[in-house]
Amino acid sequence: MTRAVLSLGSNLGDRFALLQGAVTGLREHLQAVSPIYETAAWGVEDQPDFLNAVVIVEADELDEWGWLRLGQRLENEAGRVRTKHWGPRTLDVDVVTVDGVTSGHPELVLPHPGTPERATVLIPWLDIEPGAVLAGHGPIKDVMAGLSADGVRRRDDLRLEW
Repeated sequence: MTRAVLSLGSNLGDRFALLQGAVTGLREHLQAVSPIYETAAWGVEDQPDFLNAVVIVEADELDEWGWLRLGQRLENEAGRVRTKHWGPRTLDVDVVTVDGVTSGHPELVLPHPGTPERATVLIPWLDIEPGAVLAGHGPIKDVMAGLSADGVRRRDDLRLEW
């Protein structure tokens, strides 16, 4: 069995519906779903704000590559077009970590290399797994201690159904 943490984000179209579609597509594997947060764009800042969430998933039949391919399929189904690195997108599904797996493969670096700097991932992850540890970095609550949460706003008016 593999257990993975995936981050979900959308800043184009009906952002909430696109996140809900991803959660629906992951339903059979879901163990936990975070609240939704609205966040400023990271990387390329001249674009609409994102809605973000984190999910914990488990499956007997999927390894780290299976999680990557499933995330890519959900992105494609949501109409994602890759035209600009860190640019606007209908749906972004990142494999943040897979328990017991590290990878330096250029297509799948694990844990996801941007995670320690992204409050947009760490805050929702802490909501659903307060004792989480990011391999190579330690407890997430400690990693968060050095980050600003400015611009990360919890959206209690939006709730993902699973």
